[in-house]
Amino acid sequence: MRTFPFSAVVGSDDMALALILTTVSPEVGGVLVRGEKGTAKTTMVRALADVMPSIGVVEGCRFSCDPLDPDPRCPDGPHDHPVSRIRPTRLVELPVGATEDRVIGSLDLRQALGVGAVTYEPGLLAAAHRGILYVDEVNLLHDHLVDLLLDAAAMGRSTVEREGVSVAHAARLILIGTMNPEEGELRPQLLDRFGLTVQIAAPRDPEQRAEVIRRRLAFDRDPASFVAAYAAQEETLRVKIADARSRLPSVNLGDRQLAIIATVCGAFEVDGMRADIVTARAAAAHAAWQGRLDITKSDIRAAARLALPHRRRRNPFDAPGLDENLLDQLLDEEPDPDPTPPEGGPSNGSSNNDSGHQGMGPEPVEGRANSRSTSSGHMSTSSGHTSTDPGHTSTSSGHTSTDPGHNERIAAAGDTYRTRLFTAPGVGAGDAGRRSRALTSTGRTVGATPAGSSNGRLHLTETIRAAAPHQAARGRAPADRLRLAVPDLRLAVTEGRESNLVLLVVDASGSMGARRRMAAVKAAALSLLLDAYQRRDKVGLIIFRGAEGTLALPPTSSVDIAARRLEELPSGGRTPLAEGLLCAAETLRLERVRDPHRRPLLVLVTDGRATHGPDAVARSLLIAGQLRGTGVASLVIDCESGRLALGLAHTLSVHLGAQYLTVDEVAADQLIRAVRQRRAA
Repeated sequence: MRTFPFSAVVGSDDMALALILTTVSPEVGGVLVRGEKGTAKTTMVRALADVMPSIGVVEGCRFSCDPLDPDPRCPDGPHDHPVSRIRPTRLVELPVGATEDRVIGSLDLRQALGVGAVTYEPGLLAAAHRGILYVDEVNLLHDHLVDLLLDAAAMGRSTVEREGVSVAHAARLILIGTMNPEEGELRPQLLDRFGLTVQIAAPRDPEQRAEVIRRRLAFDRDPASFVAAYAAQEETLRVKIADARSRLPSVNLGDRQLAIIATVCGAFEVDGMRADIVTARAAAAHAAWQGRLDITKSDIRAAARLALPHRRRRNPFDAPGLDENLLDQLLDEEPDPDPTPPEGGPSNGSSNNDSGHQGMGPEPVEGRANSRSTSSGHMSTSSGHTSTDPGHTSTSSGHTSTDPGHNERIAAAGDTYRTRLFTAPGVGAGDAGRRSRALTSTGRTVGATPAGSSNGRLHLTETIRAAAPHQAARGRAPADRLRLAVPDLRLAVTEGRESNLVLLVVDASGSMGARRRMAAVKAAALSLLLDAYQRRDKVGLIIFRGAEGTLALPPTSSVDIAARRLEELPSGGRTPLAEGLLCAAETLRLERVRDPHRRPLLVLVTDGRATHGPDAVARSLLIAGQLRGTGVASLVIDCESGRLALGLAHTLSVHLGAQYLTVDEVAADQLIRAVRQRRAA
């Protein structure tokens, strides 16, 4: 199958530059590409492997050791007199649903059962050594696989200690991930491991869009001819990358350049020192790519635009972004280090745009129109302000806007806080997460089960125990090895934590319209969303006000979208509590069909009042009883305040079979305070 040429991709200049910089200098740390669907993210990553220079490997080594510098601890070593073989750089794709064994490798069961040998079978991390590991939809990757990637990225090695196997091998790779932010954000620890990040979108210019269609149709019609038409440009790009790699060790990164980089990173208040290191490496790679041996301010600017946006986030609801006006101001205040003439390269950046690839020259660095794509979504947390920026999540309080024409008001949320842990009862079997107890692929071993046709981790002790009674019948002598058969195999049953579906049902009617009350409601809902994000849950959001309950956000992993919907939520009108519960029941029914293993947790935020329709309160209690009959785990958060408390939310919780809390009891510190008060009493 032929790959769409890298140099034939239209637009996506920032992405092309980021991919090339991490290819020139793998120590930069890889690239995370964020963008809407249909923006050629995967196409471009797969095309990158075809323009990367070939590498030399030790013949017969499963771990791609470099013949000039073989790993002395290679499991296939030692390589005393290695025979070199040239092969293309690999691009290894890691599926979101991959098992742990497939990623890090495992015991070769065929060898173990066939000849009794304990042999390690390498995984995807070994295959990607000195190449590219590509994870599409990286934000949907299971936590236990994220942990493996973090270990490999931090150590440059993969270590396997399991089932009698103890193996460590080199795993230095270029990690590239693509994701659609609408489907959920990335775990902060893994986000920081990506050296560079890029935000891309489909072009809006009609001529550019037409060119995209024209090239795609031409490729689909005759892939061989299309690839041949770009062969010369691909070879030119391949040679330029190789030249930049060879030039990189000679690039001068002096004290002056380091001081500028430190000033920029300090001004943007990034966490830790990784941003400074990555920016320095990316600036050196950019200078080498532009054919220079000295780093200029344009190199630092290009590096900062790609290395800093995702490191400025202060909470998961903040969208990555960079104030480029501030970046320009910081760089303008610093004198540009005097560049020396390049060796073996163009005299300036303007003459380096001859690769034939649209956007492969300095345009993505110098062109301000293109670079503004990463500056959108800048966050503000100023007090007393609710932003209209669609990427903005405010945690301030005190500002209320009112629409007199519709008797609606939008109250800002109060400050978020750490919530108590709410779980579904019993033991589930959903995807690994951090909320409720479940039988998962990782965790504490609680038993064993026959292997059958299922996959999982081998339980060595139980396998031996199952085989032991049959040794005499199998003719095993005392000095012989243990004789195993397929029916002896036992897989470990492990108990950990699962992710759940947290369905928030929020009352936004007039009874919640008091400014302080609605601010508390939004703060509680946002805090629960933040907790759901950290526990890797899916979330859904139902709003009821006026005459109906509305599914404002279908169940998704993108809690930041739910946060924006809550921030912009107006309040006012009657209270259709029954309609909100009906909407919740239908949503849960559909999700049970789509994802039967994911257990839901229904969180109802209300004061219990119902004012829409005949017998509104009685009807809502009846529907609550029907919901209880489905067995859904529920939580009622009572937002009622004031002296004339009716206790309707508590009555509702009884009919729903739900845990009951007041809005003040959601925070974890409230629980701690209550326990301390009881002890003191």
